[in-house]
Amino acid sequence: MKPVKTNDQIISYLTLRILIGAVGVLLPFLMIIGKLIANNSWQVENSISDYYDNGTAGDILVGELFVLGFFLFTYKGYSRTDDRIADLGGTFALGVALFPDTTGKQWVSIVHLSCALLLFTVFIIFSLWLFRKTDPSKAPTHNKEMRNRVYLVCGIIMIIAVVGLFVSMLWLQPYTNDYNLVFWLESVALISFGFSWITKSEYLFWKDR
Repeated sequence: MKPVKTNDQIISYLTLRILIGAVGVLLPFLMIIGKLIANNSWQVENSISDYYDNGTAGDILVGELFVLGFFLFTYKGYSRTDDRIADLGGTFALGVALFPDTTGKQWVSIVHLSCALLLFTVFIIFSLWLFRKTDPSKAPTHNKEMRNRVYLVCGIIMIIAVVGLFVSMLWLQPYTNDYNLVFWLESVALISFGFSWITKSEYLFWKDR
């Protein structure tokens, strides 16, 4: 009887998906905890980007964006398209980290916001398209169909959150500042992104044998 071979590469991909998802899910909560540690305050900032200048929270933010960027650069999907889009996501994540929105310089803010928008676009593409692709030579399993529903819902939530960001910043400014709408909408988008990647890992839900 031949020994069973393990595919360390596939295992590492699954682990990488979990780690990428964890970064998305945990980031908003770590911002709040980081500010609590640095400033002994539970006050929520207007946006996640506003945590750049909040000591511990700012360090965590930049660190997580770099980690996310390198994870995306390392990620290898089922096709070159997956790889290239992941590389773009890694580039945009580093762009968000390297061009903070708190410098007061307009061009830096434009680069930051552009990278943030493009990064969310990459997240949406993964959820709505890349994760939902199915091998045409095989019928999708019940668990695959369930995972596809999760990706679809997560993608739709991210689209709604991104549209909500534009609406809140352009037409709901007083409410945006009073209720930190940008922070909460960003958090919803990040958690949805993270949950879709964790689902893709098949670690917790609807795992195929």
